[in-house]
Amino acid sequence: MANAPIRILGLDPGLQHTGWGLVEHDGFRLRFCAEGVVSTSAGEDLPDRLLALHRGLAAVIAEMQPDEAAVEHTYVARNPESALKLGQARGVVLLAPALAGLPTREYGAMEVKRAVVGNGHAEKGQVQAMVKQLLPGVTFKRADAADALAIAICHAHHRSTRNAFARAVAKAGR
Repeated sequence: MANAPIRILGLDPGLQHTGWGLVEHDGFRLRFCAEGVVSTSAGEDLPDRLLALHRGLAAVIAEMQPDEAAVEHTYVARNPESALKLGQARGVVLLAPALAGLPTREYGAMEVKRAVVGNGHAEKGQVQAMVKQLLPGVTFKRADAADALAIAICHAHHRSTRNAFARAVAKAGR
């Protein structure tokens, strides 16, 4: 018997483009729901960009009504200034689901690739191809949205494993 489906919002942080992807997972099957990108303009001041990012994500959360969220860790930046700006954007990306009361998990890029492709060193094209296999009919507006869907898929797989482990521990403790 399948569990009631949960809606998982995957988020791929970026200051210019933050990708988001929503899937439903019932413990066995994944179903694509929606995807998109919240974008900011490079010509705006940083506080205005962060505010726009927050408002965009809050609107996505309010409209899509996810049950949980997953955010990718970011490790790469070209220079220290870019790293700081990305870190600030990532803070907003983590804050938005937290303010909405959503349980939120974080996953590293290699962990996402391993969960989706089976190889932590997979290339972006391989990840996108596998997302299309796992979510038939999906098309991406931007690569950021494809990455966000991969993060949601990763969370669904890890969530299933955590739940199965918890059931096994509870059963053993009887």
